[in-house]
Order: sequence, then C-alpha cells, then structure tokens
Amino acid sequence: MPVLLTTSGTSSFSVALPDEHATTRLAIDIANALEPGDLVTLSGDLGAGKTTFARALIRYLAGEASLEVPSPTFTLVQMYDLPQFPLVHADLFRLSGSAELAELGFDDLPDGAVVLVEWPDRAAGFLPPDRMDIALTLAPKLKLEFRHARITGYGALGGRVDRMAGVRRFIAESGYSEALRVRIKGDASTRSYERLALGDEHVFLMNSPRQPDGPPVRDGKPYSAIAHLAESVVPYVAMANGLREYGFSAPRIHYADLDQGLLIIEDLGDEPVVAGDPPAPVRDRYETAVDLLLALHERRLPDVLPVAPHVEHRVPYYDMDAFLIEAELLLDWFLPRLNVKLPDSERESFRAVWRDLLQPAIDTPPTWVLRDFHSPNLLWLPRRSDTARLGLLDFQDAVMGPTAYDVASLLQDARVDVSEQIELALLGRYVRGRRHVEPDFDPTQFIKIYVTLAAQRASKILGIFARLDMRDGKPQYLRHLPRVWAYLQRSLSHSALESLNAWYIAHVPALNAI
Repeated sequence: MPVLLTTSGTSSFSVALPDEHATTRLAIDIANALEPGDLVTLSGDLGAGKTTFARALIRYLAGEASLEVPSPTFTLVQMYDLPQFPLVHADLFRLSGSAELAELGFDDLPDGAVVLVEWPDRAAGFLPPDRMDIALTLAPKLKLEFRHARITGYGALGGRVDRMAGVRRFIAESGYSEALRVRIKGDASTRSYERLALGDEHVFLMNSPRQPDGPPVRDGKPYSAIAHLAESVVPYVAMANGLREYGFSAPRIHYADLDQGLLIIEDLGDEPVVAGDPPAPVRDRYETAVDLLLALHERRLPDVLPVAPHVEHRVPYYDMDAFLIEAELLLDWFLPRLNVKLPDSERESFRAVWRDLLQPAIDTPPTWVLRDFHSPNLLWLPRRSDTARLGLLDFQDAVMGPTAYDVASLLQDARVDVSEQIELALLGRYVRGRRHVEPDFDPTQFIKIYVTLAAQRASKILGIFARLDMRDGKPQYLRHLPRVWAYLQRSLSHSALESLNAWYIAHVPALNAI
C-alpha cells in the first residue's frame, strides 16, 4: 500500500518493489500518468534499477515488449518517437557539471517531448520546478532484487502524483493490483480511462476528479453551472444505474469511490457503430440507435435517481439559460477565430432570436437527454438483442429536456458524415415510431424543434472546437469544422429557422470565405 506524504509544493508516496514485476507495474503507472512535455528524473545509486525502470516504461509506451532500449551511459541521450509523444532518455552520470547540459541538445528538444533523466544530481540547480522524481533504493537486508521507490511530484506535477497514489490505492482495494493497465486515448474531456486486464477479465478504470468551478461568466455563476455540466462522478453512476434498470446497455458499476471520482466499470468492448475510412454510419446500427431513443422516449422517466445510501442525483432541467450559453459559444470562440468582432447589441439580438425558437422545445414534456448521443459514445454489442445491442457511454451530463435533442445529436454527428438522405430516412423512422405509440404526436412541430436543436448543437460545437484549439492547444478538432458548418446550413435551410438564418447570414462568415 503506498504511503502518501504531502508538503508545501510537493506530493510524495512510497512503494515497496519486491521484484522486477512490481517495478514494471510501477513503470506502467508512471507511464499512464505522463503528459507531453513532462520531465521525469530517476534518482538512486549504481545498481538501484534506474535503467531497468526506464526500459520498462519506454517499452510500455512503445507497445513493444521486446524493444531494444540500451542504456544511454555512453551515448548520453537516446531518442524515441513513441505513439503518444517523443521521449528523450538521458544519462548524466558522465557529465562533469551542469554547464555541459547545453551540449546534449536540451535546448532543442522535439515539441511535447517527455524527458527521462538518470542521475539528475548532475544538473543540480538547473532542473525546472515542475517535475516528477522516482528515487530507487536497494534493500540488501531483504533480497537482491528488492527495491524501495519514492515518487515525488514537484510544482505542477505534485497534484498528479497525489492522484496517482489515490488511483493505486483504489485499484488495490478493488482487487485489481495485478491487472495489466492500458491507457485509452482520450477525447476532449478531462476524464481519463484505462483498460484493466486480469486474466480473462477486462474492466475499465474511469479517472474523473471533481472539476473545480471556473470563473463566473454570468450572474456570478460559472459556465459549468449554467450549462448543467457534471462536476463529479455522481451523475454518471446515477444515470448508468438508471439506464440499466430500464434494460439499456450502460456499463455496470463494479466499484466506486464517489469522493475521489474513481470507478471500475464494465468493459463493453470497442466495436463502433461506424465503419470504413473515413468512417460512415452502419445503417442497421444507426437504426438500432433510433429504436433505442424511441424506447427511451416512450417512458415516463424520473428526475431524481438514487446513487448510494443517503446519496441521490437530481437530473437538472435543460432550461433557457443552458441552451443560450451553449449557443453563445459560437460568439465567444468561433467568431473570434474568424476575426469577427460582434457588437454587444448584436449579441442581444442573437439571444432574442434563439429565445423565440427555443421556447417551444422547452415547453415539450421532458425526458432524459443523454446529450452526447453520437458515434464516439455508442458501441455495438452483437451478442445482445434488440436495443440492448447498443452500448452507451458518456452520459454524465444528462438533463431533463426535449426528445428531439438526442435525435439531432445522432443524425448530425459532429465526427462522422451523415448524408442528408440517411438523416431523413432515420428521422422518418423515428417519427413513424412515435406516431405508432402516440396518436397525438405532431410530426410537423417535432421537425421544427428538431431543426432548432440541431442548429443550436451545431453552433455550440463550432464554438467548442474553436475553443479546444485556441484555449486548450488541441487543433485536431478543427478538421471537423467544415462538417459541423454543413450540418448547420442544412438545419438553417428549414423555413422554421428563417429569422435565425438571416442573423447568421448577416454576422457569421462562411467557412470557405475565410
């Protein structure tokens, strides 16, 4: 069990390593915590196992157990072009002083490189304040291969080391200490996932620390509060259990630490609902997704869900303020990226047009809106039957709102081209299904609400993807902008959105005109 010590500016924990297998497991833990640009130092006497540790870490990151990882004692620096980031492995033992560091090329490292340094004492006084140190010591009174390790995070990495200790403790308490941990490539969220394999058993570790409130943006409230975004894992657990209760394939929660934001959940596999290159909808899987929404929407669903003894989750309502602040992401991020400055008066006219269009949607009987019901969060489970063949992920931001929202999320998928022909066919499938069980269902009114919410969602996503580039340094999402822009134009062409279309024509330049 790791022992955690925290002092001002640092976090530290100790681990006993009785054999090389334990050392490898620790190396994997460290590897899963690394981010581009990190500095990791390896401290310890000769023979303490620094190179063994580095070799295990590099091989894991490379995904090659037999990768040749020579000691850089004589070359001083070894470079590795790994899938997640470049890695520089340096050994400073032969340096006579820190003045020689510049000769090793530390001033000209690849962008985002992780640097792994043995014998960091040779660079005393020149190490940056944000780093992680792995100190290995021998235990000759125990046995030859026994080591002690102290992991210390300095500066910005202190919190990450603290989190690492908590994750190791949670995994141990859940019975998965011996599991192989494989980090899963993340998306735009701050959550991280690892697949844990213990023999034939596979589960997922969800690592979702509580999100701090951001700065107030309106009426003293942060964006997350206005938009009703989950700030802990409590909504996820509530919705997962609720969906499963009604027969839908949300992951089973095996173990949970609600305070720490750590979950061991069912592994639903990785078979998507799209196929090809570029990926395109698999028709029968999208039809099943439509049928799932029909099955969900025919139920009267509660807005309060149990989570644990004396803990419940109240599903928030998708109110006007939430819809508007999402749509305004287009003004706050997308327009600035196009070098468009909007007068405050036009912001008010934007909000006024949206209020008129959104009110009918808000007035409809509410249901669970999973909110990100699209291909990245849907898995195909061929061994199950009917709508249970569709696995559901990423529903922690669920709200009570209009049925049309998730339909629009599915049929105008921001990451996959859904042709207008397929969209109309699946939309027709949904409308026919609703009319079959609800004789008073009004298709015309539903379509008006559908195109309104599709336009609202497209506006929000254009803003989010621009923000991911401008604020978070994630330009990879910009490749989706043309697709989302095309969806927006598709929705704005409907006669019900004539006033909104006129506003966009007047104030939002076309992507191809920039």
